[in-house]
Amino acid sequence: MLANLERRYGPKGFRVLGFPCNDFADEEPDDVPVIVAFMRREFGATYRLYGKVRCVEPGPSPIYAWLTAQPPRPGKVAWNFAKFLVARDGTFLGRWSPDTAPDARIVTSAIEKALMVPRPKG
Repeated sequence: MLANLERRYGPKGFRVLGFPCNDFADEEPDDVPVIVAFMRREFGATYRLYGKVRCVEPGPSPIYAWLTAQPPRPGKVAWNFAKFLVARDGTFLGRWSPDTAPDARIVTSAIEKALMVPRPKG
């Protein structure tokens, strides 16, 4: 679960950012406070959940327009729970499909590698 990643790597500066989206099969029709309560109750989510966004056309939110344009795998989001990794300095580091578990070794290895980079000073 994503909450476990933040608990595991949070002390080193890792943060999970959640962006609820209702673009896929009407899976997130509720407003953000209801979604936050559900995520906390069902998944132990303590990470930051932002306002609802659009992931697909027409008019994806700026964060998704940027994330889905990044190489080496640009392209639209296929379904909820796509995962993206961005470094502290804003460098795009990775993208995983919704069916990749948050604790999959390919994901945790990328997180661990990113956390080895020193934090920017200032």
